[in-house]
Amino acid sequence: MVRPGRGGARPSPLPLALVPPGEVSLLSSPLVAVRRSRLRSGPLGRFLSALKVSFMNNQKPQKPTLSGQRFKTRKRDEKERFDPTQFQDCIIQGLTETGTDLEAVAKFLDASGAKLDYRRYAETLFDILVAGGMLAPGGTLADDMTRTNVCVFAAQEDLETMQAFAQVFNKLIRRYKYLEKGFEDEVKKLLLFLKGFSESERNKLAMLTGILLANGTLNASILNSLYNENLVKEGVSAAFAVKLFKSWINEKDINAVAVSLRKVNMDNRLMELFPANKQSVEHFSKYFTEAGLKELSEYVRNQQSIGARKELQKELQEQMSRGDPFKDIILYVKEEMKKNNISEQTVVAIIWSSVMSTVEWNKKEELVAEQAIKHLKQYSPLLAAFTSQGQSELTLLLKIQEYCYDNIHFMKAFQKIVVLFYKAEVLSEEPILKWYKDAHLAKGKSVFLEQMKKFVEWLKNAEEESESEAEEGD
Repeated sequence: MVRPGRGGARPSPLPLALVPPGEVSLLSSPLVAVRRSRLRSGPLGRFLSALKVSFMNNQKPQKPTLSGQRFKTRKRDEKERFDPTQFQDCIIQGLTETGTDLEAVAKFLDASGAKLDYRRYAETLFDILVAGGMLAPGGTLADDMTRTNVCVFAAQEDLETMQAFAQVFNKLIRRYKYLEKGFEDEVKKLLLFLKGFSESERNKLAMLTGILLANGTLNASILNSLYNENLVKEGVSAAFAVKLFKSWINEKDINAVAVSLRKVNMDNRLMELFPANKQSVEHFSKYFTEAGLKELSEYVRNQQSIGARKELQKELQEQMSRGDPFKDIILYVKEEMKKNNISEQTVVAIIWSSVMSTVEWNKKEELVAEQAIKHLKQYSPLLAAFTSQGQSELTLLLKIQEYCYDNIHFMKAFQKIVVLFYKAEVLSEEPILKWYKDAHLAKGKSVFLEQMKKFVEWLKNAEEESESEAEEGD
């Protein structure tokens, strides 16, 4: 309702919220519409709009949270509790029923893999097959656990029985390939537990391991466990290695053993089976030769010699690059020859190789011969110091022939090199004539024999003249 004010002035209209219900119809009048528009644009209108927006925002649905909520898990999704004891009972019961028939054992293990979780209980499975039950740390069997006599440790101590057990492991791992890694881990663990086993048990394990290494079921890297300080110190590692290598070489040969060791970089580590004060070729050779493993002794001696020769060549090249005096180089080489029992023939070949590798050769054939003669003339005194034997001279001749054949730019330089060494007293008549007659290599022989023909004829004539002069003198 609109009432006139004093002096005829009209009062301000009532706010919309204060209009009585019976007078709502007045809101439809043009005058009310104008006033309502003014109300919206005024301070109160702006306040009410902001209040409305805030109210609407607070009505948005809240995001759910996980706090305090529980979810039910299906029975099949629950993780099975690790229970090796129950698994052990199942395996031992089955082995007891098969008895000592290892073919029946293999069939039982093959069938059980479909019902039992081999992947989860691999360590328990292999403990039982090797020791008859689960092993505690150190290699002892727990007293409160059930055991079986159908295992490696309870079997007869002979190669034939261990070969039969090896077939059980082979069949099992071929059938369930995922057991391969678990089996290698098991053997590494067993090797660390050797002190906890009896001597007979160690012998059986050694024979079995050698057979499995021979047929490829195991990788030679498992032998790293034998380098355990305590096992080495007490002589357990060396004694175990004797039985292991005997069965390994019996299945294959020393060459196959060498290849396997080389693949895992263990061909130069065998002496580490002994304490540091006994790590010598002489001690190793004596120990294994007396144990009936002469081929292994010779292999290690040869490996040691190869290592010494490589070290000699490396040091020799460094001395040459530094320009050390020849007398110092000769003294060093002779000491290494004596210390490592390296022959003069081997040394002269190493020196030749080192001398030829210290220079970058010219690519042009017509220039390389002159370069070679100048270079080799410089090193003639060094080579002459290690050609005191006819066989050493012949070795050098063969190395020169081989080098000139393998490096095509040197094909025409062979005769010039030989003549240079003859004049420098590195080579003498007899070895040169022997090389020419029947001791040369097949590599490029027609080319090199033709080059040497005139020089050899001159040597023969000179030799005949010397003999004639000697006879006249008599």
